[in-house]
Amino acid sequence: MRTTPDLRNADPDDEAPLLAAIDRWCAKEVKPIARQYDHADRYPTQTVEQMKELGLFGATIAAEYGGLGLPSSTYAKIVMRISRDWMAITGIFNSHLMLALAIQKFGTKAQKEAWLPRLAKGEVRGGLALTEPDAGTDLQAIRTTARRQADGSYLINGTKTWISNGIEGSCFALLVKTNPDAQPRYKGMSLFIAPKWPGFTVGRKLEKLGYKSIDSGELVFDGYRLSADHLIGGVEGQGFIQATGGLELGRINVAARGVGVAEGALQLATEYAQVRKTFGKPICEHQAIQLKLGDMATRARAARLLTLDAAAAFDRGERCDMEAGMAKYFASEAALENSIESLRIHGGYGYSKEFDVERLYRDAPLMCIGEGTNEMQRIIIAKQWIKRNPQQ
Repeated sequence: MRTTPDLRNADPDDEAPLLAAIDRWCAKEVKPIARQYDHADRYPTQTVEQMKELGLFGATIAAEYGGLGLPSSTYAKIVMRISRDWMAITGIFNSHLMLALAIQKFGTKAQKEAWLPRLAKGEVRGGLALTEPDAGTDLQAIRTTARRQADGSYLINGTKTWISNGIEGSCFALLVKTNPDAQPRYKGMSLFIAPKWPGFTVGRKLEKLGYKSIDSGELVFDGYRLSADHLIGGVEGQGFIQATGGLELGRINVAARGVGVAEGALQLATEYAQVRKTFGKPICEHQAIQLKLGDMATRARAARLLTLDAAAAFDRGERCDMEAGMAKYFASEAALENSIESLRIHGGYGYSKEFDVERLYRDAPLMCIGEGTNEMQRIIIAKQWIKRNPQQ
């Protein structure tokens, strides 16, 4: 029996019912279990099934392939809402949708028809396999290779690390070197659709400070073979462009998570400050707390507006690496600052595992690091700003 609403029957141009359905689901199914699952670092199998029913695994996949076909602005609002209660679970479908985006944007007609309907249903789930032990921000430094064989297939060897959904997922967009000697380096990179079968094994699960309940793992490829029809787009040497082509949306997604954490921390602080009393009155009446709440509310609002601005530019088909970088940078820092201030407003209780604010405090730093560090975002912003504003 269906336990959640099916968003696939909703009008993607009318976001109010969509967001109302997400609100009801979060209140009933997500918030009540978040603390328990986070502390146990337990994979939320039932929640994943509910997200499949909601259609979230097809949120940004085109309707013709069975997805919701949502604009990124609506999708960002969904991520914001869920992240207020439990940021980690958004990573389960966020990373998955980056795989889908690579296929939808760059795949052949046959690849789209074969994979997108299954991804939209959540029948196949996965993510991006880009990062390696010695290659994070510098993707061109990857060492995983795919060597073409006499029969036209590819023999792949190498290791990926910090891969979201790496253990529970079943298929990944795998970035490799098809020509390790190419100059510049990015011209020798290719992206494959890589399902789990012989030659593809999962290494250890990586333990983390926060971002619990979603698996981050090591992927090992040893004598792993893929037929040529798994090469996204069917042409070698396009992998770097394909992998980075979705980073604008990826950064908007991470920014939306940051907004959710920033707003969640603000909400918890607002509620607590009105019931906790010192010196005969609620602490929200003390100026020291009011200053904190004022800063937190402003940060959360600014982060939301920056994120929606970047999403709107993405939906218009405009280049928005600067806008996405600004949103990701500011929203992630807002999440970190608001979680710290909320913890301080809670006093000793904020340091207790009995209150949700400590989870937000542990989850927030991820957004400052993931999807390109904030230091890198600032460089991208500056370069694009100068490019758009040349000296006359």
